[in-house]
Amino acid sequence: MFGWKAEVLVALGALALGAVPARAGGEKQTGFLDKVYKGPDGAEAKYVVFVPHDYDGKKKYPLILFLHGAGETGSDGQRQVKVGLGKAVKAKEKSFECIVVFPQSQKRTWRADSEDGKRALAILDEVEKNYRVDTRRVYLTGLSMGGFGTWSLAAAYPDRWAAIVPICGGGNPQTAEKIKQIPCWCFHGDEDKAVKVDMSRAMIKALKAAGAQPRYDEYPGVGHNSWDRAYATPELYEWLLQQKLK
Repeated sequence: MFGWKAEVLVALGALALGAVPARAGGEKQTGFLDKVYKGPDGAEAKYVVFVPHDYDGKKKYPLILFLHGAGETGSDGQRQVKVGLGKAVKAKEKSFECIVVFPQSQKRTWRADSEDGKRALAILDEVEKNYRVDTRRVYLTGLSMGGFGTWSLAAAYPDRWAAIVPICGGGNPQTAEKIKQIPCWCFHGDEDKAVKVDMSRAMIKALKAAGAQPRYDEYPGVGHNSWDRAYATPELYEWLLQQKLK
């Protein structure tokens, strides 16, 4: 007759010791998490969000939006995590300090006016709603096709990004005036055959002419894959975390 009282006492004791998971079933709350975005038309798109292992919802976290290259286009929701920033995060997963959002392009473009570009921003909005994000420290980066997307989204939404990191991409130099206030660190290999290094050089030249002071690393003898080296640069993340919107 006292069975229910015993169960209540055991449950209360477990709570006091912190033994009960934050969500029923012990669902994973940090690390690389698979998500599904549902658009206004009901269409679904898989994406991944990385949540720092020390995330507890008590403080705000900086966030990085990562745009993959053309080779990771698809709808499996996983390919985009295996190349570029995802590999770098995985290498230091336990201590990585930022929330990272990995949307996936379905139509091989990240142009700001494209369906994929708009969905990437909608997914970013969703993550900012569901997690404690420091909206003064939201960063944008991408490689190859994602590098083009970085320049495009920066020009379309210049007030949203605390910093941008375009890698082996290109943009429209005429947009330099719009984005000159955004801290920028750009990377490219000088032997890139897929996206000519002149495209990054032109953007950096235009930014400097507009009065900006972008950082630019050009790797001698490096082809299209300049992203592994760029994302493995420890100083990159130190620099990013110093950038904040006013």
